[in-house]
Amino acid sequence: MLEKFLPRQDFNSYEDFKANYRVTVPATFNFAYDVMDAWAEQQDDKPALAWIDDHEIQENYSFGDLKRLSNQAANWFVSQGIRKGDVVMLILKQRVDVWIAMIALHKIGAVVIPATYQLTTKDIVYRCNAATVAMIVAIDDAELAGYIRAALPQAPSVKNVAGVGDKLPANWLDFRRGYQAMPTSWQKPTGEALACLHDTMLIYFSSGTAGMPKMVLHDFTYPLGHIVTAKYWQGVQDGKLHMTASDSGWAKFGWGKIYGQWLCGAVIAAYDMDHFVPQKMLRIIQKMRLTTFCAPPTIYRFLIKENLADYDFSSIKQCSIAGEPLNPEVYNQWLKLTGLPLVEGFGQTESSVLIANFPWFPIKPGSTGKFAPVYDLELLDEQGRPCEDGSEGTIIIRNAAKERFVGLFREYYRDPDAMARSWQDGNYSTGDVAWRDEDGYIWFLGRNDDVIKCSGYRIGPFEVESALMEHPAVLECAVTAAPDPVRGQVVKATIVLAKNRGYEPTPELAKALQEHVKHSTAPYKYPRIVEFVDALPKSISGKIMRKSIREKDHA
Repeated sequence: MLEKFLPRQDFNSYEDFKANYRVTVPATFNFAYDVMDAWAEQQDDKPALAWIDDHEIQENYSFGDLKRLSNQAANWFVSQGIRKGDVVMLILKQRVDVWIAMIALHKIGAVVIPATYQLTTKDIVYRCNAATVAMIVAIDDAELAGYIRAALPQAPSVKNVAGVGDKLPANWLDFRRGYQAMPTSWQKPTGEALACLHDTMLIYFSSGTAGMPKMVLHDFTYPLGHIVTAKYWQGVQDGKLHMTASDSGWAKFGWGKIYGQWLCGAVIAAYDMDHFVPQKMLRIIQKMRLTTFCAPPTIYRFLIKENLADYDFSSIKQCSIAGEPLNPEVYNQWLKLTGLPLVEGFGQTESSVLIANFPWFPIKPGSTGKFAPVYDLELLDEQGRPCEDGSEGTIIIRNAAKERFVGLFREYYRDPDAMARSWQDGNYSTGDVAWRDEDGYIWFLGRNDDVIKCSGYRIGPFEVESALMEHPAVLECAVTAAPDPVRGQVVKATIVLAKNRGYEPTPELAKALQEHVKHSTAPYKYPRIVEFVDALPKSISGKIMRKSIREKDHA
């Protein structure tokens, strides 16, 4: 399969990879036809999806199965009036139906909005009106159904709501029963009716840590950008199982549970969990005999608290990590307990993987790795000049408007102000700050807004958080800037304690943590303010909302 899109797949070094990696983009590329159906035509029974739930009920699907099921779903969507360009929002967690629906909508050329089941009425109204959603397909969760019911009078573009499950509201269409009654054949559109290349494929809503979520629009070339994500960072293998811990409502799903993995012929291992329970996830990982596994740092932080010696990880060849910067302490503990290094990667909802630890160079714990070859990446200082080694700057994709890099979003949909802020002189600014060492490794510091300026020093919150995470008392932490009349800003640490280890919030513990940071990193970086809390403010995507802490402190 990959030979259709990669003139060359094997490289001798990172330098060779960076200089010579190229993607061939067919003139009418559509993932549903050119990858999914192509696999089915090549080998109907080739394994594609291994699905399991909390009760360890397992279902397996081949590419042939998914071709026929997506054909049925495409016929059903069309019977409900969905056409090319119409917008459909999917709130399906990790039900099998989410893969079936996405492939079907790609075949039609309808626009997919993946959405989390954690949305409330306000969130649903905003998304429906911002993107002019025509249909919602959701799980049969009673609370979610209530939010949708309350949202519909305020969302006039929504014509139908369909559901998956046994407890559907009376006025909902039954998606599963509906598509299962449809023909398994589907006529591929031709000419202008065929969705491909620069037609709109999906819209992600950003996590919304600052202001209302932006609509991140991707076209049909987007899946090809994730070949690097899957093959050269996550290390997936043809015919082997890969699991990425993610709900279908996030861009992480596109990164790890559909596009790049199926381009590489891997089997998607889908764990449809009700709630994250570390022991259950470890048992599922062991049972499914995964080859590759990817999860955000938060999950690894909980997993290393368990007795990992009780589980057999011998099938796993590579563990990767993304979503937030990786604290070296988490890396070291996982390596010690499992013998497996954590291979870090970094990117955005707007992109495929931008920076990663690729296989041609050793990992430096704490570094995100080196620039991916798909994009023209550079670090620029505040004056727009290229940064020297050791100097921090903003991560920029040069010539983004001209080159139309595969994997990079096309626009912030219906948001010219956001476009003007992020796209300047044809370049795209990620808004993320990092520095590069003499070996070319990138060290992530945080968002521009997160960098702390104290007494003339610039302090990245991540390095202070990493120091704090080394202390056994700290379960989670967020480092922010707090106002100070003398220094302008000082470092503040908001900390969730590991109370199961017997730690309680005391002035003595606060002082001990301050001293720990002084000895673990440069003394000027230590948190002058320590606040103990029961939980950190987080976005619905699970990311720590440092902005909320800053706003509270400045109120």
